[in-house]
Amino acid sequence: MANDHHFTWHGTGQSLLEAKLRAIDEARLSVRFETFYFSDSAVGLRFKSALTAAARRGVVVRLIVDAIGSFALGRAYFDQLAAAGGAMRWFNELQLASFSFRDHRKLLVVDDTQAFVGGCNIAPEYGGDGITAGWRDGGVSVHGPIGAVLAAEFDRQWERAAGRHWAFPHGGMRKGARAGGAPEVEALFIKPGFGRNPLREALWQDLATAKDVTITAAYFLPPHRLRNQLAQAVARGARVRLMLAGISDVRLMQLASRSLYRRLVHNGIELWEYQPQVLHAKTIVVDDIVFVGSSNLDPRSLRINFEVMLRIQNASLAEAVREQFEADLAQRSIPITGDGLRQGRSWWERLKQRLAYWLFARLDPELAAFKLQAWRGRKDRLVRRVRRVRSVLSRRAE
Repeated sequence: MANDHHFTWHGTGQSLLEAKLRAIDEARLSVRFETFYFSDSAVGLRFKSALTAAARRGVVVRLIVDAIGSFALGRAYFDQLAAAGGAMRWFNELQLASFSFRDHRKLLVVDDTQAFVGGCNIAPEYGGDGITAGWRDGGVSVHGPIGAVLAAEFDRQWERAAGRHWAFPHGGMRKGARAGGAPEVEALFIKPGFGRNPLREALWQDLATAKDVTITAAYFLPPHRLRNQLAQAVARGARVRLMLAGISDVRLMQLASRSLYRRLVHNGIELWEYQPQVLHAKTIVVDDIVFVGSSNLDPRSLRINFEVMLRIQNASLAEAVREQFEADLAQRSIPITGDGLRQGRSWWERLKQRLAYWLFARLDPELAAFKLQAWRGRKDRLVRRVRRVRSVLSRRAE
């Protein structure tokens, strides 16, 4: 198929945030913006001002912010945007039944043709190079038909954010922007539930024939089957390398990830920890395919949150992402070896790691599954009640 998309790789949080601000400033028709964490800060003010200015010049501006991720943000913070004609919704305000299920997506779509995905929230810690200052993060901007696909999914999330009893989808969705043949770009929409997961499905397919795999993961706790596939790829002769967090903003998740290190190294997977700053990036390169977006390889992202990833088959983009990975490994990371693991873990450290693994891999998903079942049961009861009322009204009308 013809190449209908243009990609720009943003290897730092600063680059991605500045590119988003420029796109908002240049918007002519619409801005759809979705984020997990929006901070009351200098960078937060820049984004709020850019969105407000766009609304004032007649651009249709819609903003979704997760209510728990941005819990500290005052509920009047976006009043200026509303006064200018923009619209904002909090996603999933605090309620016990659905507390677990968060909108973790970081998505910007401008004029239905330009889209940005990545790991960056709107906060000062993302505004650096990830080496001397700021967290190590980034993402990609895409010009092309996939923008309309992402815009349509944003609109579905906008409707979910409007009600207290939005329906839980039974699985995610994998949708490409086609112009004949296989799509160059696919949007992978992960949604709460324990059924179909488009990121897992795509990875399973691509890893089956992989020759070179690089993974940069802020939080790494993948399901057993995915770990097996990585090991099988190595057994077939592929090279599999992981760059994980040497410094993490979630210490318990780091402990849980480290509980897997011995098995990963034993299976021939090469492992490094990134040293200069907190690692928050989420990228996977499988040969000439790039996965990038908001999803971590952990149970919360894969089974509980709303997430968005792009699967992009583009050799030039894959080369750019891999070049950054190589530089990070060579200059800014330390290798994790079998000898080091045998010498470096006390019984107390191993116990902490196993407890952390149980918390994230077992307890959190089980609680989410229980809440999901209860939520669906309550929704089913509500549907039955509505049907009874409609039936009574229909009989009376006769």
